[in-house]
Amino acid sequence: MKRHNKSYRVQFASGCLSYLKSHKMAVAVLEVLYALVLTVYHVIERLVKIFVPQKMLEKNISGQVVLVTGGGSGIGRLMCLRYARLGATVVTWDINKLGNEETVEMVKKEGNRAFSYTVDMSSKDDIYRVAEKTKEDVGPVTILVNNAGIVSGTAVMDTPDAKIVKTFEVNVLAHFWTIKAFLPDMIKHKLGHIVNVASLAGHSGTNKLVDYCSSKFAAVGLDEAFRVELFVQGHSDYIKTTVVCPYYISTGMFAGVQSKLIPILVPEYVADSVVGATLTNREVLLLPWWSFMLIALKAVVPEPAFIRLSQAFGFNCSMDQFEGRTKKE
Repeated sequence: MKRHNKSYRVQFASGCLSYLKSHKMAVAVLEVLYALVLTVYHVIERLVKIFVPQKMLEKNISGQVVLVTGGGSGIGRLMCLRYARLGATVVTWDINKLGNEETVEMVKKEGNRAFSYTVDMSSKDDIYRVAEKTKEDVGPVTILVNNAGIVSGTAVMDTPDAKIVKTFEVNVLAHFWTIKAFLPDMIKHKLGHIVNVASLAGHSGTNKLVDYCSSKFAAVGLDEAFRVELFVQGHSDYIKTTVVCPYYISTGMFAGVQSKLIPILVPEYVADSVVGATLTNREVLLLPWWSFMLIALKAVVPEPAFIRLSQAFGFNCSMDQFEGRTKKE
């Protein structure tokens, strides 16, 4: 009798285990099917938005506080002006004190509000210190634009160790410190948008930009993983992220760069595109827009073939005449 009861219990347990396994499998299959349905929905939604006037999709940022790192020149300055024209209070961070103050004066001349803070974006302590000062003086930051960046423009063996470290400190580690400084207030007020300006160099490597490309690959990965984390934690409905990946831009940062086939981007176009992507909560902005085809091509062709294509397009020799910013800039 005892053996019979034991056998029954074993069979019952085995049956329950089998049922649970099959139930879990069924739930997993349903989740995949549901995800596929949502995928189709989002693809259709994206296609529809192409034909809808952008103004109809834009959110209102009037009264919000927008912080732009690297706002003392280039596209950083242009973005400050554009955000301010939309009614936002602009905060610009830059190591260039004079350029930073000039940006503020330009914003104020148009009748808008702006504040400037001199910040060393390679210093975690400086970032955290000025972040607290900014919050005390201006209030919670609701839109953070991680725009500051530097480039060495030399081959690996010609780039001093200190420059490589600084490239990572400014181009990606600073993003971590600014996010950690301002995200808690965004979560508290259930309002926020973080824009990470990376580069197409964050998708494909090139000559004389090994440290720069590496830092931008990291910035692209940071944005994607951070977006996933916000979704899992339940914050993605009210905190948005945008990663910006432009080709070379005709600013002092890439002075002297030559492009064989793809036109170098105009700063005003890039600034308009970044602000537009912010207003429409666009997750990924590639500039020019058709560059996604090059990224897709890189994923499917053999690496030696893509290197040859890069050579033909002129990517591999684009930095040969690189000069970078002059001391006056």
